[in-house]
Amino acid sequence: MYQPTPLYRAEQVKHGEVLAAREAGLEMYQLMLSAGQAVFDLLLQEYGEKHKILVLCGGGNNGGDGYVVAKLAMQKGITVGVRALKSPDSLQGDALRAYQDYLDAGGTLDASGADMHDYEVIIDAMQGTGLTGGVRGDIADAIVRVNQANRPVIAVDVPSGLCSDTGAVLGDCVEAQHTVTFIGVKRGLVTGQARLYVGELHFSGLGVEQEFATGNQPDCFWDNPRLLSLLKPRNPCSHKGSLGKALLIGGDYGMGGAALIASRACLKAGAGLTACLTDERNIHAGLVASPEVMYAPWEEQFIESRLLWCRAIALGPGLGESELARELFKRVSAVSKPKVLDADGLSLLATQPNHDDNRIITPHPGEAAKLLGSSISQVESDRYQAVKELQTRYGGVVVLKGAGTIVCDGSQSYVCGAGNAGMATGGMGDALTGVLVALLAQGIEINLAARIGVMVHSHAADLNVSKFGTVGLSASDVVNTVRKVFMLSV
Repeated sequence: MYQPTPLYRAEQVKHGEVLAAREAGLEMYQLMLSAGQAVFDLLLQEYGEKHKILVLCGGGNNGGDGYVVAKLAMQKGITVGVRALKSPDSLQGDALRAYQDYLDAGGTLDASGADMHDYEVIIDAMQGTGLTGGVRGDIADAIVRVNQANRPVIAVDVPSGLCSDTGAVLGDCVEAQHTVTFIGVKRGLVTGQARLYVGELHFSGLGVEQEFATGNQPDCFWDNPRLLSLLKPRNPCSHKGSLGKALLIGGDYGMGGAALIASRACLKAGAGLTACLTDERNIHAGLVASPEVMYAPWEEQFIESRLLWCRAIALGPGLGESELARELFKRVSAVSKPKVLDADGLSLLATQPNHDDNRIITPHPGEAAKLLGSSISQVESDRYQAVKELQTRYGGVVVLKGAGTIVCDGSQSYVCGAGNAGMATGGMGDALTGVLVALLAQGIEINLAARIGVMVHSHAADLNVSKFGTVGLSASDVVNTVRKVFMLSV
């Protein structure tokens, strides 16, 4: 049975690990030793016994983990340089014990400030999960130098400079190739700017993961492509009427491609029947591209009949903000059927706000800022908070797009663990809209349809990129890969 990965706030892990260790009969220092071992094991796995590594240690437990790594490397015969970014005189508790153990094993501190280019791998143990304000002083300088050195970096628990709760960068941030996080996966490692700095994310429960999970409720969840296993196989007696009737409305003159991409995506995502109401000048191109779609001009007779005919509606791709668009928005908003709003539909929602629990909205950060009356930087500074505010204000399910797309249904949030930078091209959102309305038309419950739709869209992009690379990925490429994703899900 599919289970998403639980995500936690840093404060939950900080308090929960103490109780988990007690429950498991372990002292906290054993957790520090296990954390250092996990990082060291990854070092050997990824880079072998490199001749020279640099360990940068801060003043808290994160620094203590670094001293453990340094001791293990030294005992393995690896040349180690250790720099204390905080005076060892300020160390306390387990961090002080780890530092003393390193010294007792023959370790020394490197105070030379030698060029970081002299090292082959850097271990970032400078700043842990407790960071709230921007990095300053020696640590800020060290972060800049680490990034300039262009050497592989393994971050301990969280890259220094990254907020482990939000994924926002607090000043400067280490660009890691690998991050090893402990006890529980921190929610800030999987969305927003974190996607640039975390690199490949690894998890070690340090032997207390079961005790921790038993005593701590996840803050949210991280979905992976195995989510698609929740899709049920089709009934052998299915027919086009039983597989859903989807209606897409959009494509004003000059923006017809958006509606055509969404309509084709709807087809590929399995809707039994797909209709599109658009500017009549788009119909010929639409029929050439996807003759299976029932195109018609957005005139009153077609609007009324199609709204009655369909099982689910998508409004917005290429819609524009004309008087006709505003009227269509009102008409669709008054319908109680499941619906998807995107693009210009969201711009109209911002000017004519309403609450609808039978609707998916799919804003990117700019659209989210408009809907919240804030700024893009405010949205991106805490994507989890932004998606919750959007859901509270507008209802239904909110899909906050971007690196680490978040789906929030009001009771729970889910981060999509798929997707790539190649998706930053025009038409991608239109393709997602088509996939979502297809799933709604097939009768999939709105919360699950949003999560699965986002995953189908992102995983299709990943499959395409794995074969052809990120540069030049188009929405049509993703749409044409959607069928393969569904094939892999059964």
